[in-house]
Amino acid sequence: MPTDQVCLGRKRPLPSCPNPLFLQWLTELRDSAKEKGLKTQFVYQKAINSLKKYPLPLKNGKEAKILQNFGDGICKILDERLQKHYRENGSDAPVHLAPSCHRNNMASSKQTEESQKEPSGNFSEHTKRTQNEVRKEKGTKKKREYVPQKRSGGYAVLLTLYRHIQMPGSKGFMFRNELQTEAQSLCDKSFTVPDLGSKYTAWSSVSTLIQKELVVKTHNPARYSLTDQGLSLAEKLNSEETGTLHEDVDSQDGKNIVDLTLEEEDEDEEKESWSSERPAAAPPVNPARSLMSESHPMGKSQMSETGRTAMGWHLSPGSYDIVLCVDLCETTGGSSVRKQELVKELQRNSVTFDVRKLNVGDFLWVARERVTPVPGQLRPPVGKELVLDYIIERKRMDDLCGSIIDGRFREQKFRLKRCGLRKPIYLVEECGSAAAHLSIPESTLQQAIVNTQVVDGFFVKRVQDAKESAAYLTIMTRYLQKLYQNCTLFCRSRELEGDGEAESEKMAANLSCSLMAFTEFNYGAIKNKCQTVREVFARQLMQISGVSGDKAAAVLEHYCTVSSLLQAYDQCSSETEKEKLLSSVKYGKLKRNLGPALSRTIYQLYCTRGPLS
Repeated sequence: MPTDQVCLGRKRPLPSCPNPLFLQWLTELRDSAKEKGLKTQFVYQKAINSLKKYPLPLKNGKEAKILQNFGDGICKILDERLQKHYRENGSDAPVHLAPSCHRNNMASSKQTEESQKEPSGNFSEHTKRTQNEVRKEKGTKKKREYVPQKRSGGYAVLLTLYRHIQMPGSKGFMFRNELQTEAQSLCDKSFTVPDLGSKYTAWSSVSTLIQKELVVKTHNPARYSLTDQGLSLAEKLNSEETGTLHEDVDSQDGKNIVDLTLEEEDEDEEKESWSSERPAAAPPVNPARSLMSESHPMGKSQMSETGRTAMGWHLSPGSYDIVLCVDLCETTGGSSVRKQELVKELQRNSVTFDVRKLNVGDFLWVARERVTPVPGQLRPPVGKELVLDYIIERKRMDDLCGSIIDGRFREQKFRLKRCGLRKPIYLVEECGSAAAHLSIPESTLQQAIVNTQVVDGFFVKRVQDAKESAAYLTIMTRYLQKLYQNCTLFCRSRELEGDGEAESEKMAANLSCSLMAFTEFNYGAIKNKCQTVREVFARQLMQISGVSGDKAAAVLEHYCTVSSLLQAYDQCSSETEKEKLLSSVKYGKLKRNLGPALSRTIYQLYCTRGPLS
């Protein structure tokens, strides 16, 4: 078979559109629609794209109907333009040649003749010169610096990180929830709730800041800090912000000048407090910290000791409501009749509650900020929420039996201890004589309940049925409403807060309390989130029979990873020493020894090659 001849050389230019008149008319229609701001410009643009791809000439507008994005309206307009063209230029006027094409062809032919007359050397020098000029022009174009729009998400994040760095005793980074809370007053959009019809929030702009190398994200939980480039840009934005504020103050002193921005700031107390903390030279002062130091003599030392300057906002007495939060699983799935009975009882008792997804526990209480609806907006603004230190895990006797068998019982207690709330409660429903017919003896279930109270330190409340559970939740809700009615609630960061129960009692005596934001609490309690090596090691240890959460935590205090434990085993001189390595580790409040038996089991698990004996 003869092979096709391969042509080498430059690629031939694509032929021009065979329907230049139609293309010209559609372009004019698109441009006029664009000037008027009509959406039909996009329809015309689609038709232009289809026409450019079509390789054959068209006689009239009706024939164009076979093309994509050509409807009756466009075809009718083309036919009317075509008839007008025939009337102006005669019935024999060429259709497939634009009016300006002939003139362009004549001009191009003259240019080619003149270029042929020029010497080839001069022509090559001329082309080289023009190419060099084009390259120079391209090289001189500077890449425009990224500057976020004022009061956008990126703008608020950069300013917040910069002002946090300027604070005395700053840790140099911020966690996600505290950054969102601090930056919200500098942004017009919400950092947590997307706008209607959109899935993006103001927080979505953080990925752009990271991509532009203005912000760096490290660790888990994530820590956000400024790069050198981001620091210089944030400093510039802060100087502009403080400069405009100084201009506003100066203009307020003038007689004939009215500043509308100051009137807007007067309407919102939080924005006014932010503007008062923005002097150009001095670092900004946290309003929550200054309030604590003024109202309570020991507040300043407490705040500096515990680093409770993270979130920087508070809820004053009378500005919030205590709301019961019910886990979604307590109202759906399983025996829906039994679960709906609890909800109906709460409604009958006039308890204010909210059903939502809780990543740990079944019931808890939040202090929700009271917000007023904004005229012209469909939804009211999202109120801030702080989690009270009380959380309830509800267990029926049959559910308790199942959770002991599949291992959920120990894991749930461990997660409740680590959730950051100081008052965990186990609500046990006896359900009559149902415990006598379960796969685990009733005495074992009763022993598990007693261990939960005595060993694990949980408060255990026994009730008979769902009606008594609802009554207990009602009493607790009213008790907490009375307990916190005169308290100023400060927001604290979970990562910077220890157990500090005695410290919370001191703050309660001063009619103030530090609590976690609900979003931070619920995010930190996610069961299947990305885990550190230390957390995975703890979960491995808790799979061993006899290793509780306290025992696993005690091992982690000495050996935080599997690698460090194996290195300790390697340093032991004999097999007996390896087996007894962990026997003297103290655990729990009573500081008991882990024991030789459990120490030997852990050693065999990690150092035995092959099946365990």
